[in-house]
Amino acid sequence: MCSVIRPVKPVQRALSLTLRLRAAAGGLAQDRRLRPAASADVGPLRASCRSYCSAMSRTEGLLFRQLFESESSTYTYLLADTETKEAILIDPVLETIDRDLKLIHELGLNLKVAVNTHCHADHITSTGLMKKRLAGLRSAISKFSGASADILLSEGDKIYFGKHHVAVRETPGHTDGCVALVSGDQSMAFTGDALLIRGCGRTDFQQGSPERLYKSVHEKIFTLPDQCLIYPAHDYTGRTVSTVGEERTFNPRLTKSLDEFVTIMNNLNLPKPKKIDVSVPANLVCGIHEV
Repeated sequence: MCSVIRPVKPVQRALSLTLRLRAAAGGLAQDRRLRPAASADVGPLRASCRSYCSAMSRTEGLLFRQLFESESSTYTYLLADTETKEAILIDPVLETIDRDLKLIHELGLNLKVAVNTHCHADHITSTGLMKKRLAGLRSAISKFSGASADILLSEGDKIYFGKHHVAVRETPGHTDGCVALVSGDQSMAFTGDALLIRGCGRTDFQQGSPERLYKSVHEKIFTLPDQCLIYPAHDYTGRTVSTVGEERTFNPRLTKSLDEFVTIMNNLNLPKPKKIDVSVPANLVCGIHEV
């Protein structure tokens, strides 16, 4: 139907408008019958606030890759400056070192730092062996982890790659040496095991403390912008990313009071990680113990 109404007599105009409104109402009713779930078009379409499924990186000039190791359900994250090609790697796993190095080579990147968010108990890091295969690569981990590395991180430290950086926020509770790494524009946070998607790291070994973990998440992660993307070290159900706003609202453990959280964490009764007796000693020496 033409959208331009030509000059007509008042009665004809009223009749014309009435017919058009009836036709539109009929079309809308028919459309509703064809698509029962559709609602009336009463305003502009709005994007869902849950944007994490379609957003991988909001930062201009930042290359970002999320990689997965299936045995321990560990995520490894590669970040790089698209102009300078300088890059960092977060939480690399020994079993996937060849895959990671191949990708870095294919993308023409200069890997500057391989950083672990904590001393892992369920897998061995590849940082030590990777240093032997990439000249100039440096390893990094929290100074409170008890592990050796080229760079020992503290609260507020920044790891630079090109014009980008991630800032260190200490988040003890799962272990003494847990850190979250937050992008410079606070659009992304790599939370290690401190905050998982709809969960958190356990607190029953490796200096674990539910009280400290609760405080760390609420003070160091939940204070980030709602839209900040949360990238954890693990997920066991296929989820890849969340947001600060979502976890602050829906996390079934961390939305509870401190006392409730402590009770939950003290009664998880989880089995010991299968590789803890091998992984922890190896990771204390940058993952090169008996490798």
